[in-house]
Amino acid sequence: MYGKASAPEYQGALTTLSVNSSLVDVLAAGTEQLEAAERSGQRGEAARSGLAVAEAHRRLGQVRQADQAWKASYRAAREAGDTAAMAWALWSGGTLARQRGAFPLAWRLLGLAAELGERGDDIVVRGYSLAGLAETGRIQGDYEAVARLHEQLLAEARKRGEARHTVWALEGIAQIHRNTGSYDTAYAMFEEAAEIAAGADDRRGHAWALRGLADIVSVRDQDTERALGLLSEAEETCRAMNLSSALAYNHKMRGNVLYRAGRYPEARDLYEQALAEFHAMSEPRGEALSRLGLAKSLARLGRDRSETATELADLAKTLERIGLRHAREMVARAHDELGITTEVGR
Repeated sequence: MYGKASAPEYQGALTTLSVNSSLVDVLAAGTEQLEAAERSGQRGEAARSGLAVAEAHRRLGQVRQADQAWKASYRAAREAGDTAAMAWALWSGGTLARQRGAFPLAWRLLGLAAELGERGDDIVVRGYSLAGLAETGRIQGDYEAVARLHEQLLAEARKRGEARHTVWALEGIAQIHRNTGSYDTAYAMFEEAAEIAAGADDRRGHAWALRGLADIVSVRDQDTERALGLLSEAEETCRAMNLSSALAYNHKMRGNVLYRAGRYPEARDLYEQALAEFHAMSEPRGEALSRLGLAKSLARLGRDRSETATELADLAKTLERIGLRHAREMVARAHDELGITTEVGR
């Protein structure tokens, strides 16, 4: 049995905030508490309220402010001699680095966060940091290296009855299965994640699970309308909680679903929307993936083949520069799918 999902990144005077609190509300409350802590010279409280501020900025896609906030939180924690708070700040910074496509920095910060979490006897931040390392490797396509860590973290989360972490681990493993073609296994795991998230009132985790289900329903079952319905349900949560990054990925997935259904003008419009959203929040991975979908849609709509080939070649370089190890395979599939036989991008 799982209890109600909690948000351990909301600490100190902010522990009353819910995992489902609007990020705008989190930012307002965190900023108010941070200013009060700084006025009274409470460095430990400043570190912990600053963490909430950093996370709110990050999830709202406000990269510059998030970067400033996690660093300020770390400095305050160091001055207070609070090792666990230092670990939480590094976790936030590492998560932001991954979001920005700075994978080497993400590995370094999250690894340090896990070490400090263990040293500070905070098993939660240690678990979150290890989960961050696992997710970084998964996003880069290094499935073999991180699959075992995902499984380990899932077992630990189940044992402790931590709904939110169980949902995260299930979704990560499901994504690996989806990307390696095991659609039935992926669907079952996304479905379990959705059920646990719903029961634990983890709306963010539920929205991501619905996105995963929509992907499988589209690619495996070719059920376009059901997939779009699942994405619409997830979008309501993203908008209610101001989840900018999750909303952009929702729109990109809607583009994927429409593209698979042959509805290319609609797919083009969704990819353009997602591309603009990712660009606004400086999220290069989302930008590159949206560009790939847009290039394929435009090709289907009659774009000159040489222009498409040039775009795919540039995308291959961009994806590899970001650090996505399966980039060449992704672009090669696009070449094959569109019947472009040029060697550019291979």
